[in-house]
Amino acid sequence: GCFECCIKCLGGIPYASLIATILLYAGVALFCGCGHEALSGTVNILQTYFEMTRSAGDVIDAFTLIDIFKYVIYGVAAAFFVYGILLMVEGFFTTGAIKDLYGDFKITTCGRCVSAWFIMLTYIFMLAWLGVTAFTSLPVYMYFNLWTICRNATVVDGANLCLDLRQYGIVTIGEEKKVCTSSESFIKMCDSNELNMTFHLFIVALAGAGAAVIAMVHYLMVLSANWAYVKDACRMQKYEDIKSKEEQELHDIHSTRSKERLNAYT
Repeated sequence: GCFECCIKCLGGIPYASLIATILLYAGVALFCGCGHEALSGTVNILQTYFEMTRSAGDVIDAFTLIDIFKYVIYGVAAAFFVYGILLMVEGFFTTGAIKDLYGDFKITTCGRCVSAWFIMLTYIFMLAWLGVTAFTSLPVYMYFNLWTICRNATVVDGANLCLDLRQYGIVTIGEEKKVCTSSESFIKMCDSNELNMTFHLFIVALAGAGAAVIAMVHYLMVLSANWAYVKDACRMQKYEDIKSKEEQELHDIHSTRSKERLNAYT
């Protein structure tokens, strides 16, 4: 009995939703964790090697934007942790194995509306994660350029290559924040592990955002399949109700005629 119970419980697990949930959690964890550390590394690089300082007052500078991005990361981590649980619960209650485990169930209009709502919400989140992925590729491109300048400075002798933050919009046009290969700060930055670590953290964060997009697409397929299952189950339920009602009417008619014949005979 215990073995059969375990088999039924394992059969009731929505494995497609479980795989999508694991992929979503892995992608969000990589994006949030590595993105947060990469932003912290960016702050250290800007302060140490580019000699940038926080602006006084309510002026929105690069450091303020980085702090905003960190808070956004906190919100994304919390929101998608809850959303993954909700999608997992929805998968449990719409999988066909639950019907075999607990017997027949009623498909309500509320259940169909919930499934349709999750499909629409997941599609919106997929588009949002596509935007996040595109946005995360920007710091990867910037750090790749910086890493390339460091590599070329050691290959080409006598070359004086410079990196100006104004071309990336980090500082205003009136400010001049740049480092050149001939400066001591640039050599220290290229030799430090901080630049290499921050660059690779942004790459991993980009990979995490891509994994979240794949998870959203996977969820869309699962939710669409569940919606089709709920729709077919609703039609089958209506058919069974009509069939049961007709059989009951035929049974009542047959019982009435049998009583009339018995009364006529007596």
